[in-house]
Amino acid sequence: MSLAEEIKTLASQQAQEVTSLRRHLHAHPELSFEEYNTSAFIAETLESFGLKDVCKGIAKTGVVATIQGNHPGKKTIALRADIDALPITEQNEVPYKSKNPGVMHACGHDVHTASLLGAAKILNTLRDKFEGTVKLIFQPGEEKIPGGASIMIKEGVLENPAPAAIIGQHVMPSIPAGKVGFKSGMYMASADEIYITVKGKGGHAAMPDKNTDPVLIAAHILVALQQIISRHCDPRTPSVLSFGKVIANGATNIIPDVVKIEGTFRTLDEKWRAEAHKKMVKMAQGIAEAMGAVCEFTILNGYPFLYNEPLLTNRAKQFAIDYLGADNVIDLDIWMAAEDFAYYSQKTNACFYRLGTGNPEKGISSGVHTPTFDIDESALEIGSGLMAYLAIEELTHEVVSQS
Repeated sequence: MSLAEEIKTLASQQAQEVTSLRRHLHAHPELSFEEYNTSAFIAETLESFGLKDVCKGIAKTGVVATIQGNHPGKKTIALRADIDALPITEQNEVPYKSKNPGVMHACGHDVHTASLLGAAKILNTLRDKFEGTVKLIFQPGEEKIPGGASIMIKEGVLENPAPAAIIGQHVMPSIPAGKVGFKSGMYMASADEIYITVKGKGGHAAMPDKNTDPVLIAAHILVALQQIISRHCDPRTPSVLSFGKVIANGATNIIPDVVKIEGTFRTLDEKWRAEAHKKMVKMAQGIAEAMGAVCEFTILNGYPFLYNEPLLTNRAKQFAIDYLGADNVIDLDIWMAAEDFAYYSQKTNACFYRLGTGNPEKGISSGVHTPTFDIDESALEIGSGLMAYLAIEELTHEVVSQS
């Protein structure tokens, strides 16, 4: 029996167990950096599988474990899952519906965690059949800046032992269950939060000459800032500047004193990212000053861009083809969403791929971050089996330099 066949058999045998793990996690979601019960459940599950090297409390609620094969010092591969949920009220009527009001696993982190637990059980069963060490990283706080990955890195998760590569997966409902997707090189965008406060002088709307209208000034700023993308950014550099919140708390006949604006800036170029920040601040404040107002412009730096190391990612794609067949492995385009897995990709060789979870025929097609998000649970068997297979296969290859 080949390695792929052996892992598929193990993944099939434990499929019901992994599904139960996912349903437990889905029913008991916890917000970023508050995943205390989730963390305890992960540690207890790993220990029940026979893992002895389980470390808790990293980045407050993170869990790290290692599985040593033959010659454990030879090479280390890390596998990562995120464990936090979102502040969303679930609308699905399923037996495993969230029991925590206003909190839901609407981004699939329950799937990621259950899959990695399943992979851990497979790897622990096969530890005498591979050389090296697999490090399992269960990371908190992916959904909240500064991101649990950045904190775990500061607390040494990529040390002792240092992984030659790190691999992560993320659900994608637009890909049918049974398939996975890969993209080498630049894959996901950086993401910064923008907070703008325009301060003018409010008053009666019938006497605009007596006021300094922050609503009008904010409108000019919003329109002008789009020039940052259309006239200052290299057209070959993907960038997004979007504003989703504008608060002008006046009335039909009241001009307010203050307007507040919130938005996001995303790109795949760190140099341009820094330049754009300066241009946005200068433009907005210049417009406000010219119109007699004051503009406070705050940029909260979010996650960096996510880079999939080409050699590692192309190997992983081929391993996936070997495991699933060429028809079930697709190529992805760049994705302007952000992921704090990007922090790992800035520090070591990284591969972040997509796990198909959709099934329109079963009514499973809602996007992530929606109250009706769910998955075709048949994807869990691939989610656990493929991760284990990728880890073992990658351990057989020589360490490559980060590009």
